[in-house]
Amino acid sequence: MRFGAWCLASAATAALLLGGCKGETPAPTASETASAEAPSQTEAATEPVADASEVAVGGGRAEKVENDTYEFSYAYPDAAGAIPGLKANLDKQLETSRTDLVGSAKEGQADSKENDYPYHAYSYGEEWKVVTDVPNWLSLSSEIYTYSGGAHGMTTFDALLWDRHAKTARKPIDLFTSKDALSKAIRTPFCAALDKERVKRRGSPIDKSDEMFSECIDPVEQVVILGSSNGQTFDRIGLLVPPYNAGPYAEGSYEVTVPVTGAVMATLKPQYRSSFSIAK
Repeated sequence: MRFGAWCLASAATAALLLGGCKGETPAPTASETASAEAPSQTEAATEPVADASEVAVGGGRAEKVENDTYEFSYAYPDAAGAIPGLKANLDKQLETSRTDLVGSAKEGQADSKENDYPYHAYSYGEEWKVVTDVPNWLSLSSEIYTYSGGAHGMTTFDALLWDRHAKTARKPIDLFTSKDALSKAIRTPFCAALDKERVKRRGSPIDKSDEMFSECIDPVEQVVILGSSNGQTFDRIGLLVPPYNAGPYAEGSYEVTVPVTGAVMATLKPQYRSSFSIAK
């Protein structure tokens, strides 16, 4: 399950005001229909490809490659692929991520042979989805799964905004005067919502003796995403929290939604305030 558009919304965390979520179990999330570019001739000579295909439909792109050395997947939606500058940005990220994975996987495989221990294919999977589409902005978030040996893989997140007016990609946090200002504006509702979800998952009150997973965390040190309930302005802020940041690995990732308030509006850079509104 992914953190999808707040306006278009998934069902896993409908209790959140925005109605979309990422999966809370660390597993690869690339589209099941994803496909990928065949490996280079050099790779093909040394690595038998179990599945390699590529699909580009309506501007979107989905890739998937699986072999004994690595598993790679990457996808983005039609809405992103329809914007040439954004498409180029995501295609570049795709190639960089694939190159990094192939290099590290080959190193890991060589090390396993040299030191005589079992090698398990490394993995990288990333899927971008639309959070919301409002005038002048396309808001996207991605869930990333990586595995490079060890007991389990890891889930992390990313986010970006496409500024249609300036024709450039921005990070959501860049629309605010500072991370510290935004953190202060949303910390109280964020901490309350986080603790409520912790209690729900743990089935008991928070154990204050567990200093690692009982105290609040800085909301803006998580991945910040911007959403909308009205289709016109940003009036919701999402905080995507990977495993270990708010709880043990078994609890998976967390996502917290807070409304845009007057305090939040005051932290915005002047040129972006017209793109936000106080949540009703």
